[in-house]
Amino acid sequence: MLKKLSLLFIVILTFSCETKEETMIHEDGYYRILGFGFSNMEREKLQAGIIDKWKIKHVDVAGCVVTEKLMDSIKTENQKTFAALEKRYGKDWRTKYENDLSHFAMNQVEVMDVLITNKLFRNELKKNDIEIDDVDKNVKELDEGLYKVVVYNQKLKAENKECFSVQVNTKERTVNLIK
Repeated sequence: MLKKLSLLFIVILTFSCETKEETMIHEDGYYRILGFGFSNMEREKLQAGIIDKWKIKHVDVAGCVVTEKLMDSIKTENQKTFAALEKRYGKDWRTKYENDLSHFAMNQVEVMDVLITNKLFRNELKKNDIEIDDVDKNVKELDEGLYKVVVYNQKLKAENKECFSVQVNTKERTVNLIK
């Protein structure tokens, strides 16, 4: 049964992920790197922060139990994607990408440093009944030194827990309310 499901998944993967063969870019303009196994949530947050800069999406296509055939299929698809990424970003794209992930991790600290000292941000937290120590946020790099921060309140019972968004300029140390 597992073999049949794996084969079906490979067929679906092959035909449902229509890509431009020459570039491996999907219709939405992003490259897909396929994965499986236990997710690293911290790394996923960093990847989400630079997704628009690199146009790379990481997609988990299987859990921890996989067949050799499925792993080979994923490896084959990823090799095509890696070749396309190398063509676009150069032979050392992986090193650059990892450096960007590291820099983004450091820059998140700087973003939070700007936010916690900003009066507008603190007022928005109060309006939404969020403690400064309990800020749940997603940070996304827009440009060098410019970030979009979406703040959530997990205590809300509604499905949409998004409270507000701000744009943070770490160079000028400014915060502007987006919504």
